[in-house]
Amino acid sequence: MAQVIRSRLFCGASLKFLGLVALMAALGPMFLSRAADQSLEYQVKATYLLNFTKFIEWPPGALGGPDSPFNICILGGDRFGGALEQIVSGEVVSGRKVAIQKIDREPLPGSCQIVFVNTQAEAFSNPSGLGRGVLTVGEGEAFARNGGMIGFVIENRRVTFDINRRAAEAAGLRFSSGLLAVAKSVIK
Repeated sequence: MAQVIRSRLFCGASLKFLGLVALMAALGPMFLSRAADQSLEYQVKATYLLNFTKFIEWPPGALGGPDSPFNICILGGDRFGGALEQIVSGEVVSGRKVAIQKIDREPLPGSCQIVFVNTQAEAFSNPSGLGRGVLTVGEGEAFARNGGMIGFVIENRRVTFDINRRAAEAAGLRFSSGLLAVAKSVIK
C-alpha cells in the first residue's frame, strides 16, 4: 500500500515537474534572448536546482541527522546573484530546511547534498569523487561526460540539462523516470 501511495505521489510530482519544464522551455528564449542579462539564466538554473531535489532519491544516511539542513553548496563563485537564496527560502527537502553554502574547495564528506560546480571552479577535477549521496551539478556539455551527474547546457537560448545516470547510481542516487525523460541526453 505504501508503495502504491509513494508511486502516485512520485507520478503527481513528475507531472508538476514536466509542466514546469514545459513552461521554462517556452519562456527560455525570452529569458536568454537578453544575452547581457546573465542573471535570468541563473534564475532558471536556481529553479532547476531546487526542483531536481523532488525527483531524486537519496540513499539512507546521506541526508545526515533529522535536524540537519539539506545543503546546496556552490563551488567556484556565486553567479546566482541571490536568486538561489530567494528560491530556496522557506523550502523543505525530505523534511529538512534547505540551506545554501558557498565553498571554495571540495566539500567535506556529508556536508553537502548537492554541489553546484561553477565553470570558474577549474581546480575541481573529479565531479564523481565526492562520495555517496552527493549530487553534482555543473555547466557545459563536458560536465556530465566527465563524471558529473547533471550538466546544464544552453541550447537555442534555453537552459536544458544532460544527465549522467551511471555517475548518479555510483553515488547511490536514483533519478525519477520523469526527470530522465526531460533531460536533453542521458548517459547510461
